[in-house]
Amino acid sequence: MSRQLRVAIVGAGPAGIYAADILTKSDADVTVDLIERDPTPFGLIRYGVAPDHPRIKEIIKALKRVMSNDAIRFFGNVAYGDDLKLEQLRTFYDAVVFATGARRDRDLDIPGIDLHGSYGAADFVYWYDGHPDVSREWDFQPHAESVAVLGVGNVGLDIARILAKTADELLVTEIPDNVHEGLRKNAAKDVHVFARRGPAQVKFTPMELRELSHSPNIDVIVHPEGFEFDEGSMDAIRASKSQKLVVDVLTKYLATEPSGADHRIHIHFCQNPVEILGEDGKVVGLRTEVTELDGTGNVRGTGEFQDWPVQAVYRAIGYYSDQLSGLPFDTHAGVVPNDGGHVLEIDGSPLPGAYVTGWIKRGPIGLIGHTKSDANQTVTMLLEDFEAGRLEAPEQPDREAFDRHLDSLGLHYTTWEGWEKLDEHELGLGESHEHQRERVKVVPREDMVRIARG
Repeated sequence: MSRQLRVAIVGAGPAGIYAADILTKSDADVTVDLIERDPTPFGLIRYGVAPDHPRIKEIIKALKRVMSNDAIRFFGNVAYGDDLKLEQLRTFYDAVVFATGARRDRDLDIPGIDLHGSYGAADFVYWYDGHPDVSREWDFQPHAESVAVLGVGNVGLDIARILAKTADELLVTEIPDNVHEGLRKNAAKDVHVFARRGPAQVKFTPMELRELSHSPNIDVIVHPEGFEFDEGSMDAIRASKSQKLVVDVLTKYLATEPSGADHRIHIHFCQNPVEILGEDGKVVGLRTEVTELDGTGNVRGTGEFQDWPVQAVYRAIGYYSDQLSGLPFDTHAGVVPNDGGHVLEIDGSPLPGAYVTGWIKRGPIGLIGHTKSDANQTVTMLLEDFEAGRLEAPEQPDREAFDRHLDSLGLHYTTWEGWEKLDEHELGLGESHEHQRERVKVVPREDMVRIARG
């Protein structure tokens, strides 16, 4: 096709930025606009990765290189569904790719889940990562010395580690000052992580697991109950080098005597949470059913129950995507129905010009690296549709038309140049901080927007 391809990508996390990179490296004459509800780019890299993970955040450097491409623009502080609808975007773009990820906690339907002291992982992660749309305060219970974390993915380990570390240990990171002050009120001494299945079925990575023991203030204690392997477990270990490494690390923890550190992370296997116990509306315990491996790597209940005296419960059983305006939604899977790229209507036909990539497409599974191949699949479909003439040309294809539209709505949007100003400002705050930190995040949305807009 001889005309320029115009693409909007809703969501400027890794999924959206990778899609933009693949599009602009293709043979097509294409320009891409990334539209993001946060004032900043990078999505869960900024607001979903624990602040003591500098190696993981190195990926931001690669994403910055992508965003420096003149064919890619960034529009932050613009909320799809509130500020813009699909039909409006189609006025300016041949295609719209949704890469909105998964931003909230998956529900856990057990008695006591709504008790005071029962929390979702996403809320806690957004708080300690300084997301502008959550409270500046966290409701640490002064008596909560024993805490439960439900789930054995990387997010569960992040939460366990943040709860077990001292506040001052995190001063070397980019946490905002309000988070440091909040963590000083954290009374947790024992953090209990519960896995419904065995050690061969956990979902965290070897690096995450090793990092639990990097703090001199933490002992990692793997409990022998439930530390078992069936044939399905052995198959999983043989099939995955990463899973074998995880089991090796767990085995080392199991054999290590505690050093007497002030804080402890306990890992329990074959314990299925069935009820959060309460008194006077507050969490006072967790009840689990002991499970046993069934030979396939799955588990069955034994009918034996155990009560754990904990004063707070954090559920980290997975994220869940928000339904998007104008798009169909699979409420069970928490994704937009798709065939690997195209958004599919209820009758199975493609919604013209609409595509998905990332967690809104496949669910909150896989690591950040998996997002590249996912984006490549979606972009391939989009380019094939464009070359075949299946995309309807936009009414206003020039790049400045979208800018004028945002201005007409009175939106205080941010740009890539604005992000660079905010980035420089946060680095400056870190340099001038009394503890000489690399960065200090600005938290209030209005402050971020003001700094970015100069």
